[in-house]
Amino acid sequence: MTTELTELSTVLAPKSRRKPRIGLVAGGLGTYWPQFPGLLPQLRESSRYVSERFAEMDSDVTDVGFISDAQEGAAAAEALRKADCDLIVLFLTTYLTSSMVLPIAQRSGAPVLVIDLQPTQKMDHASFDTGAWLAYCGQCPVPEVGNVFMRAGIEFRSVSGYLRQESAWKRIEQWIAAAHVRAALRHARHGLMGHVYPGMLDVSTDLTLLPVTFGSHVEVLEFDDLRVRVDSVTERETAQRMELARRVFTLDHSVVEEDFAWGAKVSVGLDRLVDDFDLDSLSYYHRGLDGEQHERLGAGMILGASLLTARGIPATGEYELRTTLAQLATQVVGAGGSFCEIQALNFEDNVVEMGHDGPAHLAVSSRDPLLRGLGVFHGKRGWGVSVEFDVRHGPVTLLGLGQNRDGSLSFIASQGVVVPGPLLEIGNTTSRVDFGRDPGEWVDAWSATGVGHHWSLSLGHRGTTYRAAASLLGIDFRMV
Repeated sequence: MTTELTELSTVLAPKSRRKPRIGLVAGGLGTYWPQFPGLLPQLRESSRYVSERFAEMDSDVTDVGFISDAQEGAAAAEALRKADCDLIVLFLTTYLTSSMVLPIAQRSGAPVLVIDLQPTQKMDHASFDTGAWLAYCGQCPVPEVGNVFMRAGIEFRSVSGYLRQESAWKRIEQWIAAAHVRAALRHARHGLMGHVYPGMLDVSTDLTLLPVTFGSHVEVLEFDDLRVRVDSVTERETAQRMELARRVFTLDHSVVEEDFAWGAKVSVGLDRLVDDFDLDSLSYYHRGLDGEQHERLGAGMILGASLLTARGIPATGEYELRTTLAQLATQVVGAGGSFCEIQALNFEDNVVEMGHDGPAHLAVSSRDPLLRGLGVFHGKRGWGVSVEFDVRHGPVTLLGLGQNRDGSLSFIASQGVVVPGPLLEIGNTTSRVDFGRDPGEWVDAWSATGVGHHWSLSLGHRGTTYRAAASLLGIDFRMV
């Protein structure tokens, strides 16, 4: 590999994050073991298969083994409490009593997913005796556990199927993807730099709400924190960042070399800011006046913010902390996630045109992204370079993080399909999304959710995954 490619790989290397911690426990009623000597070995074999499947997933698994009575359930609960899990998976191999599993849900402090996977698609009725049937009886206690969880105020989640049913495993994997979101938001450090865009009341977020809801941290930053780091960037480092940008982007003829160099210098400073404060995301805005230093910094953010976003560190303008969290959620499930708003409606083609100027997630681009020079950004003082591309055609899911009247947060999603057609060429990320309904009706329904001005546009139909993530995070979910 050449030095240049190595540099590119290093600069755009994804941010390393704590993997979700998955607790795994299997169980059945110990009264059966002396009655049916062949049953427990069969159930343990099923348990081993489940454990192996979870070991293949991108997560840290704590397998506390097999429980046979309430005492062993209590011991498992203590082990899982110490493991600080993002999700506990309880595998019901046969009938067990709800008293065996309630302590696990109560004491662990983590959400629980119940799975019951019988050995095969169906029983062989002609040859089965009671012991053979009991290996297929994992579904039997599921309603019992659901009832007890409801009475205990514990949210109930379950996946029923058979051991090698890939559709069941796909549903399980969606819960693991949701655990990635919970892990990321529980431990995230969010940078908030500058001040709110004047007049945008929807953007304002109670900073205490995030640590209270998710456990994450908000680091309040000043533009001076960036300024001192940009001031220390050398000409050589700026030139290296410009060369990197030429490899990542196609440069439009409108790019002014001086603005390009300034954006590259700010990009290096942004990397240092993110590293020094160990940030998982960054939201920023500064109005400025008459070309003073902070205004110049704000105008030079887009190149560096786009490169950070491409590495899995969402960096967005307009002080949009909640949308940056939504982008982090879509990022950690592998769906990218670009800062987005409504641009216009096309009633002839039945599409909603949406996008945004400023930082964009390069993973959702359908072609090499374009770096375009801008004399003015809409609604903002400044100048410089902006990223422009059209979003990859195919299924997409919008995810916004809304704040309700009572102050609580909610995930708000909508699934559509990006279709080809004419796009604006004004330095924006743009797309034409078909939601399968009249565009005006969609806007009415979307706006009524309280989603706010911006959201994350992610690749694929991910509504069920985002719904699961909301469940694990303990927040509301709305789908348009």
